[in-house]
Amino acid sequence: MKTLLIILTFCLIGLTSLAQTGNTISGTVKDTQNTTLPGATVRLLKAADSTLVTGEVTDANGNFRFANLENNAYILAVSAMGQKDFTTAALTIDAGHPGIALPAIILLPAKSIELNEVTVKANRPLIEQEIDRTIVNVGSMIGSATSNTFDVLSKTPGVSVNANGEISLNGRGGVMVLIDGRSTYMSGADLAAYLKSLPGGVLDKIELLDNPPARYDAGGNAVIDIRLKKTRTGGLTGSVALGGSQGRYARSNDAVNLNYNLRKLNLFANLGYNYEKNYSEDDFSRRYYDETGVLKSRVVLRNDQQTAANGYNVNVGMDLNATPKTVLGTIINLNGSARNGDFRYESTQQNALNAPVSSGNGSTVSKENRRNTSINTNMLHKFNDKGRELAVDANYLNYRNLGRQDLENRLFNEDGNMEHRDVFRYLTPSEINIYTLKADYIHPLKNKARMEGGFKSSYVNNDFIFNHYNTGSGQPVIDNRRSNHFRYRENINAIYVSGEKRWKRFGMQLGLRLENTIAKGNQLGNDSVFAMRFTKNYTKLFPSIFLNYKLNDHNALVLMAVRRINRPNYQMLNPFVFYRDQYTYSAGNPHLTPQYQDRLELKYQHKNFLNMGLSYNRFTNGIFTTIQAQGDTFTSRPDNIARGYMVLLNTSVSGQITSWWYNSATLRLSRITMKGPLYTESLNYATNVARLELNNYFNLGNGWNAELGGYYASRDVNGQAQTSGMFRVNGGIRKKIWNGKGTLALNFEDLFHSWVYHNRSFSIRQSDYYQVNRTDTQRVGIALNYKFGKETFTRKRRHNNNASDDEKGRVE
Repeated sequence: MKTLLIILTFCLIGLTSLAQTGNTISGTVKDTQNTTLPGATVRLLKAADSTLVTGEVTDANGNFRFANLENNAYILAVSAMGQKDFTTAALTIDAGHPGIALPAIILLPAKSIELNEVTVKANRPLIEQEIDRTIVNVGSMIGSATSNTFDVLSKTPGVSVNANGEISLNGRGGVMVLIDGRSTYMSGADLAAYLKSLPGGVLDKIELLDNPPARYDAGGNAVIDIRLKKTRTGGLTGSVALGGSQGRYARSNDAVNLNYNLRKLNLFANLGYNYEKNYSEDDFSRRYYDETGVLKSRVVLRNDQQTAANGYNVNVGMDLNATPKTVLGTIINLNGSARNGDFRYESTQQNALNAPVSSGNGSTVSKENRRNTSINTNMLHKFNDKGRELAVDANYLNYRNLGRQDLENRLFNEDGNMEHRDVFRYLTPSEINIYTLKADYIHPLKNKARMEGGFKSSYVNNDFIFNHYNTGSGQPVIDNRRSNHFRYRENINAIYVSGEKRWKRFGMQLGLRLENTIAKGNQLGNDSVFAMRFTKNYTKLFPSIFLNYKLNDHNALVLMAVRRINRPNYQMLNPFVFYRDQYTYSAGNPHLTPQYQDRLELKYQHKNFLNMGLSYNRFTNGIFTTIQAQGDTFTSRPDNIARGYMVLLNTSVSGQITSWWYNSATLRLSRITMKGPLYTESLNYATNVARLELNNYFNLGNGWNAELGGYYASRDVNGQAQTSGMFRVNGGIRKKIWNGKGTLALNFEDLFHSWVYHNRSFSIRQSDYYQVNRTDTQRVGIALNYKFGKETFTRKRRHNNNASDDEKGRVE
C-alpha cells in the first residue's frame, strides 16, 4: 500500500500533460459476393512486432473504425466465420496522414475444415477514460456476477448511493439513468427496485457522462448509461452466469445471454433472475428544545426492516439489415419483481432528565408487485460512407405497481398501560404510461466539419391511488380524509442543433437545445379532501460548448460549458401526506420548480493514463428533502430551498505498475456552499468533501487473477443532513476453467462492515436528530460463468466503440 501511495502521489504531482488524438483508420469488410460482413473481427496490431493494440467487431453494415490512434505504423488482421483470414500491409498514421479510409476488404471463402479458435490475451481494463466520458467494463469486476445492477452501480468509480437509494455522479445528484441509451423514466424507489431486478451478469459496461452534449435530454445533472451484453458474432453465441452471495441473508443473481446472427438478421436476448433478502436497522435519537435552547424532551426510536424480493428481466430484440444502408431494430423488455417487507419500530419518549414519559411500538407488513413493459423500434439509415445518417427511435413504456401495507401502532403511558391502538391498511396501485419519438440527423461537411440536429417528443401519464382503510373492526372501512388520488401528465418537446469542426490541433463543438415543458397535476379529492390542480408551462434554452486542443501526440486539453435542468420526480409533486411511524411523515410539494445548473469544466488528459478535471458548478432553485418539526413529529418533503455552487477537482490515474499488477486510483476534492431560507430557519453552510478510490488488479498466471479495492468517503452534506465519513474494502479472486470458456470467482464485499451511515441534522426549528443506519453490506459470494459458441476474437476489446448512435433518453 505504501508503494501504491508513492506511485499515486508521483502521478498526481509529477505529470503535467495529457493526450487525445483524432487519428483514424476505417473501412468495410465484404465477401466475394460483395455482401457486407457484420460481426467480422478486425484486430489492430503494431506493424513493428504485431502487438495487439485493440480490436473491433464490424457493425450491421460491415463497417469498422478505430479512432484516437497514436502516430505509428499498424496492420489490420481481419477474420470472419466461413472466410479466410486476411492481413493488410503496413498502414502509417502521421501528421500528413491522420485519417485512412480503406477500400473494401474482400475476404475469400474458407475451406471446409475445422478452424482452431484463436485466443487473444488482451483483457478489458476496468476503467477507460475518454474525453467526454468514463467507461467502466463490468466484466472486469470479479464481484459483478454475484451482484444486481444497483449494487454494481454503488461500487462503480465516481458513483455514490446514499441511505435513501439516491444516485449521484461525482457529487452531483439528480442523475439521468439510461439503459442501452434509452431512458428508464424512473427515479428514487422505483428506479432502485428496477435496477435490483437486473442481475450483474447481463451488464456489458457502464458509461459515465458528467457533461452530456446537446443530443441528450437536458434533464438530469449527469448521465449514467448502462449497456447490456450484445454481440454480432456469426452463428449462435452466449453465456450463462450463476451467482450467489451470503451476508446475514442469501442473495442470488443469475443470467443467460444469447445471440444468433444470420448475416442480415441478428437476434439477441438477455434473461435474468434475482432473489434478494435484506435488512435495514435504524437507530434515531431526536431532541426537542424550548425557545431558549434548553432541552425539554427526547425520543429514542429503533426501526428494524426485513425485505425479500424475487425479480426477473427478459430483454429480447433483433436487428435487420433491410438494405446495405438501412438497419431496422426492435427491443422488447419485460421486467417485474415481487417484494415482501416486515417493518417494526419501538419508541420511547423521555423528559429532559431522560425519564420515560411514554412508549410505543408498531409494525408494517407490506407486499408489492411491479410489472414493467417497454417496446422500442428503431431505424438507422446511412446515406453514404462519409458519415451522413438518420436515426429514428420510438418507445412505449408501461409501469404498474400494486402495493399493500397492513399497519398496527400502539401507544403506552409511563406505567406501560396501552392508551391507544390503530390498525389500518394502505392500498397503493399506480400506473405510468410513457410515449416517446426521437430522430437524429448527422450531416458531414468539408474540412473535418459536421452538423447534427434532431427532435424529441415525450408524453407521460402518471396515475397514483392511495387508499387508507381502518381495519380495527375486522372489516376494512375507507377513510377518505387520509386517501388520495393523484394524476400527473407531462409533455416535453425538444429540438437541438450542434456543429463540430476540427483543425490540426484544435477542435470545437457548439450545441443548442430548446425544450418546452407542459405539466399538469390533479389531486382529484373526495368528500373529505379538497381537489387541487396545477399547470406548468415553460420553455428554456440549453447551450453547450466543447473546445479541444491537442498539445502534442500524447496530451490534450478540453474546455466545456453546459447548462442542465433537474425536473422534480413525478411523485415529488403529489401533495398528500404519508405515514411511516408515529413520529415520522412524508409529503410531496406541488409548488416545486425545476433546478438549474450551469457548469464550466477544464479537463486534461495524458494518453489513457492520467485524467484531471477542474469544474465550477452553480445551481439555483436547488431541490432537497427538507424536514419540518411539528410538535414531536418530523415531516419530510422536497422543496426549492437553496442556491449555491460546487468546485470539484477530479484526478484519476490508471496504468500497469508491473507486468502482473494494474492499478487505478481516483481522488475527488470538492468545496460546496449553500444558502437559502428554510421554514422559520435558514440554510447557510460551506463544507469540504473528499472521495478516494483505489483498485488493484493482479494477473497471477495460469488463468488466475485477483482484485483488491477500497473506497473512502469523507463527511458530506445533503440538504439538512450531514453524513459522517465511512469506508469499505472489496476484493475477489477468479480462475479460468474449461479451456478458457468458463470462470469461477470468489469475492467479498465490505470486509470490515464499515459502510455504516451516521447522519446528523441541522437547521430544524428547536430540534435535531442523530441516526445510524446499517444494512447487509458485508458479504461473500461465488459465481460461475460459461461462454459457448464460436467467439473467435469477439470476446476481445469492443470498448473502442463509443455507441454514439444510441445516446438517447432521460430520466427525471
